[in-house]
Amino acid sequence: MKIFIVEDDLAIFNSLKETLTKWGMQVSGPLNFKDVLEHFKSDEPHLIIMDIQLPIYDGFHWCREIRLISKVPIIFLSSRDHPMDMVMAMHMGADDYIPKPFHSDVLLAKVQATLRRVYAYGEKSPDFIKWNGALIDLKRGIIRMNEIETELTKNEFFILIVLVKANNEIVSRDELIRSLWDDERFVNDNTLTVNITRLRHKLENLGLQEAILTKKGLGYVAVTL
Repeated sequence: MKIFIVEDDLAIFNSLKETLTKWGMQVSGPLNFKDVLEHFKSDEPHLIIMDIQLPIYDGFHWCREIRLISKVPIIFLSSRDHPMDMVMAMHMGADDYIPKPFHSDVLLAKVQATLRRVYAYGEKSPDFIKWNGALIDLKRGIIRMNEIETELTKNEFFILIVLVKANNEIVSRDELIRSLWDDERFVNDNTLTVNITRLRHKLENLGLQEAILTKKGLGYVAVTL
């Protein structure tokens, strides 16, 4: 799990990073506080820890900007403990609010609880999907057939999984784009076309060039050969 910490106090940032890293989480933060949104898009975190008092724009501003494009959970962490600050944070889409000073165990527990709730973290899920004689490795993001492994990009992999899970039914372009947006991958129509073309080319190397068909005017279908 990737945690994005928007905190300008370097001591607090490093303390949080040390605590979360010990529990196997990857921690990053913005390189500057002018382009927090761009850093967020680049890092694609699973959860954000956000201070309110920041250089240039405050945490409320960045929460509002992120909520326009993402449903990623946000936990505010702030020395501002007025009830109205907490109310405003929740109204802007925050998932929790922790006042400073805080105990690292409390913050860790809230982070873990939020991740479990949002991502069903810890639930047993299958590692592979069998499809047309190939194995789709859900943990590694690859597809393997006859000892040949092909690595897919995140978008290619996501598209393949959506089509395969549709089980021989047509998935429209709008459904695919909406699914990718819901998964915070932000693709447009042209990007979808490019990803479909690249995915087909990679499947061709495995002898599965006929496995994804275009239904003109309707969408795509991953067929059982």
